[in-house]
Amino acid sequence: MSGPRRIVCLTEEPTETLYLLGESARIVGISGFTVRPAAARREKPKVSAFTSAKIDAILALKPDMAIGFSDIQADIAAELVRRGVEVWIANHRSVAEIIDYVRRLGALVGATARAAALADGFEHRLAAIADMAAALPRRPRVYFEEWDEPIITGIRWVSELIGIAGGDDVFPEHAREPLAKGRILADNDEVVRRAPDIILGSWCGKRFRPERVVARGGWSAIPAVRDGELHEIKSPIILQPGPAALTDGVDAIAAIIRRWAQRG
Repeated sequence: MSGPRRIVCLTEEPTETLYLLGESARIVGISGFTVRPAAARREKPKVSAFTSAKIDAILALKPDMAIGFSDIQADIAAELVRRGVEVWIANHRSVAEIIDYVRRLGALVGATARAAALADGFEHRLAAIADMAAALPRRPRVYFEEWDEPIITGIRWVSELIGIAGGDDVFPEHAREPLAKGRILADNDEVVRRAPDIILGSWCGKRFRPERVVARGGWSAIPAVRDGELHEIKSPIILQPGPAALTDGVDAIAAIIRRWAQRG
């Protein structure tokens, strides 16, 4: 076995990817937020959240690598490094970068060929979704809300998946902001002005409440509100930059857009 043999996954996407690659035996600890695959929750100890981790519990597992995501886990990573653990914090934010992440993680564990096949499969299915979307009679304007208080708009890979699925993100300029604070909406009325046809909510770990969105001042004028086009996309399938977003996440978005476009 080449590469790290005892891996702690601080977020969901390395866990799901390693399972898909047939390398789950390397995983000795996972994030408590992990839901994919279901087997991981049964088989692996939960030693981290997203912004915090049980450092002593991680060290007790004697990992030779910890894998996490983004600046939000910088403090966890720094503490593990100080305690002698090798850490890889990925910072992928686009669809292309997610696919490259799969290839890089596969190479790290000596599964280069399997990872290439998995990544190629993701590219092919996204291309097929884009082809189907191109045949739709119309494209909706889509507003994606990642958090409600304060309102945070969608991250880059979500915006790109909306485009692949046949819609147009109403805040494409926000999607390029890598940090959540850069995607905070300063003026809620801007959503009203951009008049989305569809509103997608994924409130990062809590249930999306359409009735709260509808009750916002002035939002009754939004086409999506007028037509009842408010939909939840469960956060585990869209807000982790890994296989889930490229499969169940984009499929959920595409189904909503397809129904809207064909309703005509």
